[in-house]
Amino acid sequence: MTSILGGVGLFLLGMAVMTDGLKAVAGSALRRVLTKAAATSLRGTFWGAVITLLVQSSSATTMTTIGLVSAGLLTFPQGLSLVFGANIGTTGTGWLVAMFGVRVSLTAVALPIVFVGALFKLIGRGRWSAAGSAIAGFALILVGLTTLQQGMGGLAEQLHPEDLPSVLGEAGVAWWAGAWGLLVLVVAGIVMTTVMQSSTAAIAVTLSALHAGAIGLDQAVALVIGQNIGTATSSAMAAVGASSTAKRLAAAYIAFKLIAAVVALVLFPIVIRLMLRASDSIDPVTLLAAYHTGYNVMGVAILLPLMGPFTRMIERIVPERGTIFTRGLDPASLASHAVAVEAVRRTVALVLESLCSSAATGLEKPGRDGTVQSLASAVLVNQTSDALQKARAFLSKVNAPLESEEEQRWFISTVHALDHTVRLAETVEEIVKINIAIGSSNEQHAAALCAQAMRDTAAIAAALTHVPPTEVQDSASQPTAISAKSDVNSIYMGEPPANSNNETIRSLERCSKELTDLLSMHRRTTLDSVASGALTANGAITSVDAVRLLDRLAHHAWRASAHLTAAIA
Repeated sequence: MTSILGGVGLFLLGMAVMTDGLKAVAGSALRRVLTKAAATSLRGTFWGAVITLLVQSSSATTMTTIGLVSAGLLTFPQGLSLVFGANIGTTGTGWLVAMFGVRVSLTAVALPIVFVGALFKLIGRGRWSAAGSAIAGFALILVGLTTLQQGMGGLAEQLHPEDLPSVLGEAGVAWWAGAWGLLVLVVAGIVMTTVMQSSTAAIAVTLSALHAGAIGLDQAVALVIGQNIGTATSSAMAAVGASSTAKRLAAAYIAFKLIAAVVALVLFPIVIRLMLRASDSIDPVTLLAAYHTGYNVMGVAILLPLMGPFTRMIERIVPERGTIFTRGLDPASLASHAVAVEAVRRTVALVLESLCSSAATGLEKPGRDGTVQSLASAVLVNQTSDALQKARAFLSKVNAPLESEEEQRWFISTVHALDHTVRLAETVEEIVKINIAIGSSNEQHAAALCAQAMRDTAAIAAALTHVPPTEVQDSASQPTAISAKSDVNSIYMGEPPANSNNETIRSLERCSKELTDLLSMHRRTTLDSVASGALTANGAITSVDAVRLLDRLAHHAWRASAHLTAAIA
């Protein structure tokens, strides 16, 4: 028993070390690949499986996906297709165990690999050091499998298939006794995965026990069904206190596991007879690894064609919480610093779109007395101010160095955009409080220039906040009201913005500079009018303040838009 526990411990430790190393080697490439991979549900499933197989961690794929969905880079159906694929990809480790781990002693090979990995880890830097962790972790997995194999050999001398409950499909077993035995083993599989917090480790134990003869093929299949259900318990616990996006993906994951389990249990008597017949010519361990993969493929095959109705059902069960401005600030995004920065950029763009649209309407339609009364509602001012404060706190948690010089520039541009948007929001709040009036020709000209700047900024921000239309999105009846903005796809693929955005930025710059010149001239002429008695000192200063605030509004809108556009270039 001590060898079994030690083998499982080494296996889990090796998986953790290898996964951390592979994630570090992948770096931001994991985010970029996942973003591009989910153009369709089928493509997302395929690449989700491939990426999970490469990084050997379904949790890494899932957590990165949650961050991408929260940040608005992927729709919920797109993210779900990647999670489905991750479930298939994670079965690859079972094949490794079935093909090598239970058949030969790999300790002699693994120990030199541990040395090589440790050497890379200690001497190397950056990705070389991370590669050393991945190599050493893989070697620990091999050592753990060998230790587990030895422990199972001793267990097989004490435990026999006859000691465990009989299941449906066995000759001479009553259906009620077989059904009870099946349920007992399924529950045992759930407990194994819950305790180990790793379905891969639980299935490795089952494969080793089957190879050693401690359990039968039919009993092993029942355990695998339970172990697959058991992975949902981790998702359920992780969803407690999590964001709406994480809860939706967790709920969809649990539903996926339960639907697959129900189908597997209904088909169990038929499938087990076919597998027992095939075991005469095919190794049972290989058959069990194939069943594990087939089980997950079956679940995906059932739900993939129903992606639209399925996601709509999950969205009704788990409604979105919080304001639209802060939904992207999901703690799960912090697992990838690049995704976290993108979440902040999206929040800034949403705030800009709302504030500038409202400001443009207020400037274009002043009250009868010439005052700007509807620049922004108190609710909108409070919501946007709160969102920007949370965005600043969220961005402060991204304290590790970004990998490339390009990503560093991208991060700095996002910080600049956030700063200018905070100042723009403060200016809007000040204008709302003092209730400025638009009376003179200079003031009217300034209001017209500022309104144009607000419209242009809102248009740029709107383009940055929309998710690109895809087949998955259409199937889930998601909004696709951006067909006129053909440059949005390039924005979300990390490519430079279209020329239309660059032209709009230049137009914003011209508006801002014209307003600055107008302010200088307006200040001089207005204050001079005090000497002639045309205006009181208080009235002149109030008039200058009105144009000054409009100038500040246009300036921060221009700079925020320019930095946001640079952030995705």
